[in-house]
Amino acid sequence: MNADGRFAPSPTGPLHLGSLRTALVAWLVARSQSACFRLRIEDLDPQRSRPEFERSQLADLTALGIDWDGQVLRQSERLPEYEQALAELQAQGRSYRCYCTRAEIREAASAPHGDYPESAYPGTCRQLAEPERRARERIGRPYALRLRAEGERIEFSDGLLGAQGSRVDDFVLRRADGVPAYQLAVVVDDAAQAIGQVVRGADLISSTPRQILLYRLLGLPEPSFAHVPLVLGPDGARLAKRHGAVTLSERAEPPEVVLARLAHSLEMAQGRTRVVGAAELLTEFAPDRVPREPVSLI
Repeated sequence: MNADGRFAPSPTGPLHLGSLRTALVAWLVARSQSACFRLRIEDLDPQRSRPEFERSQLADLTALGIDWDGQVLRQSERLPEYEQALAELQAQGRSYRCYCTRAEIREAASAPHGDYPESAYPGTCRQLAEPERRARERIGRPYALRLRAEGERIEFSDGLLGAQGSRVDDFVLRRADGVPAYQLAVVVDDAAQAIGQVVRGADLISSTPRQILLYRLLGLPEPSFAHVPLVLGPDGARLAKRHGAVTLSERAEPPEVVLARLAHSLEMAQGRTRVVGAAELLTEFAPDRVPREPVSLI
């Protein structure tokens, strides 16, 4: 089985300890199988993505000894590939225009969804008659492109969290501002980089059924998935800036001490206060020892 892995941060700020821990797990999973490890910068958000954040993220990974193979792939340079995938879905009749405003979408998302994700879109624009569509376009309503998911239920076995599944809603493929949506871009890119196993944070597990459906519709090979439980702050909430010194540059500790702290949270490097580079952990890493519950690091 293809064991190539990847880490794909968005350059919207420095990496915090939770992201660095997930990157470390993804790297260890790939390298422990002598597989390639790729790096992708998911910089499709033009309002928040910054080159200086990308530079700091790469520097932090390097400081911990997390290396990667080949060139860094940037989503902002791959717009034609996303448009090609969109065209294929349109040719299959699997997309439609959605004119809903954010307020309308928020109202729809607050309704019960049964077997769908909590944020499921109920298909308001799926069956719009042609006069209704033309009326919206006459007043200049922008539109997003959504997948016509047909309510398919996708089930999968997660490498860390076990059996998972849900029905897939009509999620966005291209935003109203013309930017390709995360769900589409990540599938196209993982296939292009020949990723065989996706190791990422547990906050993204609800996206997996949507992405698996896209792999199948686009005729792309499906990777395996493993979602790493999140790092929490002292208040039990997901780690964030408000918790204080949560990035490598903010810690009053050298990188090898931070790496030891990350390793301890993965039940490695016990008794050591310093770990000089991620490669030092390879001989004792075992995926089945990765905690299945969230952890606190500060």
